[in-house]
Amino acid sequence: MTDPVPTTCMRCAVGCGHLQHGVDTGYGIASVRGDVTHPTNRGLACQRGIRETADPAGEWLTRPLIREGDALLPTTWDVALDRVVEGFSNALAGDSDGLAVLGSGQQTNEAAYALGKLARGGVGTRYYDANTTLCMASAVTAYYDAFGSDAPPCTYDDVDDAATHVVWGANPAVAHPVMFRWIEESAREDDSRLVVVDPVETKTAGVADEHVTPDPGTDLALARAVLARVVERGGVDRAFVDAATEGFADLAAALPSVADAAETAGVDVETVDALAAAFADPTLVYWGMGVNQSVQGTDTAAALVDLCLATGNLGPGTGPFSLTGQANSMGTRVVSSKGSWPGQRSFTDPDERRVVAEAWSVPVDRLPADPGPGPVGTVEAVEDGPVEAVWAVATNPVAGMPDGSVVRKRLEDAFLVVQDAFHTETAEVADVVLPAATWGESDGTTTNMERRVSRVRPAMDVPPGVRTDLDAITTVGDRLVPGLFDATEPEAVFEELAALTAGTPADLSGISYDRLDAAGAVRWPAPDAVSEGGYRYLADGAAGEPDGWTFETPSGRARFSSARHAGVPEPVDDDYPLTLTTGREADGYNTGVRSRDADSPASPLARVNPATLDATGVAAATGTGSGDGDATPGDEGDHGDRGDGGATALLDSRRGRVPVRVDSDPAVPEGLVWLPIHHPRTNELTLPETDPRSDEPNFKQCAVRLTPATGTGESAVADAEAIRGD
Repeated sequence: MTDPVPTTCMRCAVGCGHLQHGVDTGYGIASVRGDVTHPTNRGLACQRGIRETADPAGEWLTRPLIREGDALLPTTWDVALDRVVEGFSNALAGDSDGLAVLGSGQQTNEAAYALGKLARGGVGTRYYDANTTLCMASAVTAYYDAFGSDAPPCTYDDVDDAATHVVWGANPAVAHPVMFRWIEESAREDDSRLVVVDPVETKTAGVADEHVTPDPGTDLALARAVLARVVERGGVDRAFVDAATEGFADLAAALPSVADAAETAGVDVETVDALAAAFADPTLVYWGMGVNQSVQGTDTAAALVDLCLATGNLGPGTGPFSLTGQANSMGTRVVSSKGSWPGQRSFTDPDERRVVAEAWSVPVDRLPADPGPGPVGTVEAVEDGPVEAVWAVATNPVAGMPDGSVVRKRLEDAFLVVQDAFHTETAEVADVVLPAATWGESDGTTTNMERRVSRVRPAMDVPPGVRTDLDAITTVGDRLVPGLFDATEPEAVFEELAALTAGTPADLSGISYDRLDAAGAVRWPAPDAVSEGGYRYLADGAAGEPDGWTFETPSGRARFSSARHAGVPEPVDDDYPLTLTTGREADGYNTGVRSRDADSPASPLARVNPATLDATGVAAATGTGSGDGDATPGDEGDHGDRGDGGATALLDSRRGRVPVRVDSDPAVPEGLVWLPIHHPRTNELTLPETDPRSDEPNFKQCAVRLTPATGTGESAVADAEAIRGD
């Protein structure tokens, strides 16, 4: 093995430091372990992150591919790049919105920044997304609404000091194992507790002191019921509310009755009482995709923030903490120019736009006027808008977006370039495939969910035929927009992006590679070479003082929201009497490209309550009910037997039909069907409806029916178009 190389795990957003050893000869990672010197995890590491770093499954891409007829054929980089530039140039000939770009929270900060610079400043397209709209946009929008800035105010340092840990629509026991260890250890202390809110009995719920099971899609109603009870019981921290917030009177006037909201959520009033009582102690509220991925995701995330504000749970040891799934979701939000300019500069403010245009040496009128419609609207624009070419970088929209069959057809109609380390479902329909480097081959930085920036270092050379994301992006950019990229090496690109954030709420200007080499990780804002961020919005020495708060809002006060539950987007009915929800598996990686090998079953495993199976006449294939999952695609759960015993049922929605293997599992409530979000067929069923504020899709709830299969495997599949009209 080679000498150990300190780096950061890119499996999830905890941001654990790793030590990686390359193989002595050839290409590959020989071993991985936790880095005891890293300030985030101090040596802790989960086996999932180690396994998927050292020995990922999936089909590696090793050479560029171009489409000739129905086949993807190997070619050289020169030929592939010529085809890419020709296709992009043709799409851009009449309209800067002719090219759509889909990025990812799996890129380094440097690659994400370069891709956004090319998309927004070089091309000027509004059809650009960094993939975080599929997972974090609702939480981001709620943070902006409440605090005027994105990212949790709290940090990992606050976990130890919390007395109550409320995990809402998330399963960190399997999604973020290292972080959950801290949560569980804190909750075990005297007078501390863990409360879980999730329709499914997850692994996290299995060790909780209390488990609350609302009906799918009713989290906002439950959150409002809890706040209404807090108000009735006199649990509002009036000193904090009066000194540091605005809008509470409007919210209080809009609250539903406790009984009505509890009934909507499918819980009793006693359950609401217990949740309300939990907020009387110093409380951290964590939430995941079970909250965000909803047509009411922004409103629900905001309601959880409201609970913290109303009860004075803001400050060390307390607060609203959204749990990020993708490793560099935070970094892409700060530097990629998706919803704001680097450093959280306002997208529409003329002064901020001028600063960005001058830094990039581009005309200010080239920058798009708005951030665009998100990934769902971007792919729709292939059919009914200006988009003629799509560039998918480290993302797999055919498997990862809702109503996947339609997404696939639309991308087939575009000139599609896929840049990835693995062969994906999206690569199958691409016109050009560019092979990209992966974790142990890339140089740069990443940012974890508590705002810590740390280094990503290669433990091996990039294999021949493969390029890093940054190299590929800047190479294409130099061909499309000559002179756009003065800096193309990782450190120089980081220096450029950090300088552009100077003086902003997300200031990285005091961070350098040298500083990261010495410190291991630095939390923003870091406006100089010695400072770093702590608990946000709280003045130094003002802990516990209501007048010590300064928020990034016009008034300097935190803002309450006032939305109420408005129903689910697709209620069950006689034709589709069951509710589908989706969740991550412990051994599934995003859309499965690193964790699903050639032997993986063609049919996803559906977890269904035994009573529901009895009512539908469907037989279970695995039958032990030993699984663990959740209702949160940003978070992850285990499941039962992965062996393919053949499809035993058909699962239909109004958008498609999928053959499934069925696991009889009492952890899933009656009337609910749970599917893994990683499986490429799952999103053939899900709704394309999105949150009107955040553009985040409603992955969490749609109406389905379950029937016995007439055959097994693909022989049981009906054409999706046959389902649409019934």
